[in-house]
Amino acid sequence: MKFLVDRLTATATEFRLEADPGWWRDAIRQSGDVESLALGPIELRLRAHWMGEDVYIEGVAEGEVRLECSRCLARYRHVLRETFRLILEPAGDRLPADPEAAEALARDGVCLGDEIEAGWFRGDQIDLGAFFREVVSLNEDCAGLCPSCGAELGGKSCGCGEVRVDSPFAVLAALKGADRR
Repeated sequence: MKFLVDRLTATATEFRLEADPGWWRDAIRQSGDVESLALGPIELRLRAHWMGEDVYIEGVAEGEVRLECSRCLARYRHVLRETFRLILEPAGDRLPADPEAAEALARDGVCLGDEIEAGWFRGDQIDLGAFFREVVSLNEDCAGLCPSCGAELGGKSCGCGEVRVDSPFAVLAALKGADRR
């Protein structure tokens, strides 16, 4: 997942990287999410170029992964097709205040900001492995649980219909009415 920054020009250079299931397994093991699994290679097609002093990267990640929903905890197959954009500013002598970000900048040549689409880079080589792990991990599309009955909505309907609340305090009003009985 590495590429050389000094080979970039003001004109976009195209890269095609392929992360095999072993890379995904190792990346996930480091993050502690042992339930995710790449079901085949994850292809990363990107275009990168200099934009002034910044490095601009855009592209798409495609593949098939097994994920665990963070809302209902169901495991499901997910066909990944996620576009991304990343703008990296030269770090210069600056050091991130967050120790993990400082470690990532030293180790990978890049650290991401709170918004995953921006960050800093240092050196002539950038390892985008952590960035792509975030792109894949944040691509959850499970429907989660029904707010009325709690049924798993993964690919099916529970029959409750859409609950429509006019006011965020309507539930409190209903509780207040129940206390009067």
